[in-house]
Amino acid sequence: MGRVTERRKVIRIRDGVVSARPDTLVAEEPLEIRLNGKPLAITMRTPGDDFALAAGFLVSEGVLGAADELQNIVYCAGATVDGSNTYNIVDVRTAPGVVIPDITLERNVYTTSSCGLCGKASLDAVRTTARWSIDDTAGDTAPPVRLGPELLASLPDRLRAAQRVFDRTGGLHAAALFTEDGELVDIREDVGRHNAVDKLVGRALQNGSLPLSRTVLLVSGRASFELAQKAVMAGIPVLAAVSAPSSLAVDLAAESNLTLVGFLRGTSMNVYAGEHRIALQAAAAQG
Repeated sequence: MGRVTERRKVIRIRDGVVSARPDTLVAEEPLEIRLNGKPLAITMRTPGDDFALAAGFLVSEGVLGAADELQNIVYCAGATVDGSNTYNIVDVRTAPGVVIPDITLERNVYTTSSCGLCGKASLDAVRTTARWSIDDTAGDTAPPVRLGPELLASLPDRLRAAQRVFDRTGGLHAAALFTEDGELVDIREDVGRHNAVDKLVGRALQNGSLPLSRTVLLVSGRASFELAQKAVMAGIPVLAAVSAPSSLAVDLAAESNLTLVGFLRGTSMNVYAGEHRIALQAAAAQG
C-alpha cells in the first residue's frame, strides 16, 4: 500500500540563512474506484483506508446504505509491466439484488483532492437518492439532537489535537465524527476534505452504524455542497466547518433539515440552517 507521507529535499531559508534539509510531505496518489468491475470514478487521495473511502463514496452516491449490501472490496492489479498490484485501483462488488441508481450509472467522474464531486448534479439528485430523512422524530423515541454553542466551540481544538499526520506534514484536511455530547467517535485525514468524510462514512457503513442520526460531522476548511451532500446521505444531522459554506451547501442544508454551522472559530460561529438544533436562547441571554 502507498505511503501516507514521503520525504523530499528542500532548501530552507530562515532570516537569510540557507540550508538543505529533508521535509515530510503528505502523499497524494490517484485511486480508481470501480463498481462491479466497471470504472466509476478517479480521485486524488492520501493512501490509506481505501476500502472505507470507496464504500463511503458509494454511500454518497446512493448505491450503498447497509453493510449487507456490500459483497466485498478488493484491490485490482495496476497498470505495471508485470501486472503487480499498485494499490491504486479498487473494485467494489455489491450484493446480489442491489439496484444501482441511474445517476451513478450515467456518469464517470474525475475528482480532485480539492473539488469533491466535480460537476455533481443538483439538489434534485440528492433528494431522489437519499436513504434517510434528517428528521428529529423519525421513529426515534430519544429527544431531538440539541447542541450548546459552547460544545460546538470546543470541537475544532479536539479535532486539531487528534490530527496525527497533520503534525508531521501540515498539509492534510481532516473530518471527525462526534456524538451529540462531544465525544470523539472517529477521525480521518486526507488531502481532500471529501475523501476524509468518505472514509468516515465508509467505516460507519462497514460497522453497520448507518444512519449516523445522532452525530456531528466537523470538517477542516470550508463546507462545500459535496460535503453537505455526504452528510445528508449518511443521515448526519449537524455539519460544522471552520470556514465558510457555499451558497449551494446552504440551500441543500435548508431543504434537507441539516444543521449547517460555518466559521466555527473559538467562541464564534455562524448558523446557516437548522438553527433549531442549537441552544440559541442560552447564547442570546449571555449576549
